[in-house]
Amino acid sequence: MRGDIHDPELNRLSITVGEVRCSPDLKIATAYVMPLGGEAQGAAIEFLARNKAELRRIIGRKAGLKFTPDLRFRLDETFDQMDETRRLFEDEKVRRDVEG
Repeated sequence: MRGDIHDPELNRLSITVGEVRCSPDLKIATAYVMPLGGEAQGAAIEFLARNKAELRRIIGRKAGLKFTPDLRFRLDETFDQMDETRRLFEDEKVRRDVEG
């Protein structure tokens, strides 16, 4: 959003990073992301992957890292899982089992 990345297609999207997991050797960081509203998910992953070298440089510089991990991007599916969990808890049979 600050214009650090010089890709107009990526700059048009608002992307939430839900979680970042690093490999045990800290050489790979996988960012779980979701575009605002859940739209253009495939495009968001494509745009992030296309700009990963620039993103890696920015992260390394701002975090003061000697070695910056390789970046991978995956869709964050926890939002879908939370919706499904809420739907299950609204079911009368499930609510009766949980409360009873």
